[in-house]
Amino acid sequence: MDFLNKFNVRKDTEKSPSGPVSWIEISESVSRRCQFQPDGQLSVKIIDDSRPAIQRVVDSFLSTFFPSGYPYSVNEGYLRYTQFRALQHVTSAALSVLSTQSLLFAAGLRPTAAQATVVSWVLKDGMQHVGKLICSNLGTRMDSEPKRWRVIADVLYDFGAGLEVISPLCPHLFLQMAGLGNFAKGMAVVAARATRLPIYSSFAKEGNLSDLFAKGEAISTLFNVVGIGAGLQLASTICSSIQGKLVAAPLLSIVHVYCVVEQMRATPINTLNPQRTAMIVADFVKSGRIPSPADLRYHEDLVFPGRLIEDAGSVKVGRALHEVIKPSKLVEMKQMFPEEKFVLNQTHKWVDMVLEHDASGEDALRGWLVAAYTANIKGPSHEPTASVLLEAYEKMNDVFTPFVSELQAKGWHTDRFLDGVGTRFAW
Repeated sequence: MDFLNKFNVRKDTEKSPSGPVSWIEISESVSRRCQFQPDGQLSVKIIDDSRPAIQRVVDSFLSTFFPSGYPYSVNEGYLRYTQFRALQHVTSAALSVLSTQSLLFAAGLRPTAAQATVVSWVLKDGMQHVGKLICSNLGTRMDSEPKRWRVIADVLYDFGAGLEVISPLCPHLFLQMAGLGNFAKGMAVVAARATRLPIYSSFAKEGNLSDLFAKGEAISTLFNVVGIGAGLQLASTICSSIQGKLVAAPLLSIVHVYCVVEQMRATPINTLNPQRTAMIVADFVKSGRIPSPADLRYHEDLVFPGRLIEDAGSVKVGRALHEVIKPSKLVEMKQMFPEEKFVLNQTHKWVDMVLEHDASGEDALRGWLVAAYTANIKGPSHEPTASVLLEAYEKMNDVFTPFVSELQAKGWHTDRFLDGVGTRFAW
């Protein structure tokens, strides 16, 4: 009976059998008349809504700015990510208004809000496009470390805006300041857009990536408008002078970057890159535990992701094969592990791992586990013997199948390994 109360379907007896097919659906206190028109189109009309007014407002807000099925259709951390994203857009838009107003002042124009709006679009051309072109060449790095580059994007944006804010202090350098500011903003735009997809993908739980993207853009638009309003208010009051801007702009920038950092800390990226792979292997070798993407999100280093993790074998990925290993050692490694798509070489401080051109995430995990087990077995010696490597390889083979199965069950994508600008090889 509960199910029938939630979703009740009945035929409309008022229609003749020869008329359009119609029925009434009752769901969540809302009655809807559904009808197939003669041309096959389906029309839906609400005929009764017994929800309280406040509930209708809340439901309308959720359906506009949150994915369908929220919170069950997204992964953990999406609400916190969205909250800080909203505040980020408010501060970013307000800072943009202040910076363009200052540019007008430096150019000798009266810095009205209307002029700021027009000139802000003009100044995006020129040097901004150069910044976009340069940053577009860094796409591989952004795939590997989307969180880091999302933070870098907003730091670059605030740097460009800061140059515009202080431009009235040196009006004779107006073109240089405006050009460099827009160059930084151009790089920021590309980095922010390029990292948007992997970030949204990490929250998609039911194949609802487009829905997540659309609702994210709705939130961006709404709070950008709020931020512009706040910026206009500041520009006409406490920030009407350069002294006021020099106080307000750094505060807005600090809040802006803080919000972006918190967003990225809340984002559970589920693809394998060097940092996340090392953290997974370290946890597994040390405690037998396999962390989920949500478990690792607050432990990722957003500033220096290339740090070595001793429990994971101190593995470094990305150097060229000819730089890390001698030909004789390469032949030895290939004979020892003929079917593997990785090469390991021990140095005094770390272990270099070089992957074949078609190596997957599972291949990288196999090499990483061998390096970690080797470090646990070999003791103080810097150069592991062949017997130590073979023992580590056997231990890896013993645990690898259940290890990968649990990784995939936890939500990790093991089909690829994103090593940024890492150099690979082919036999």
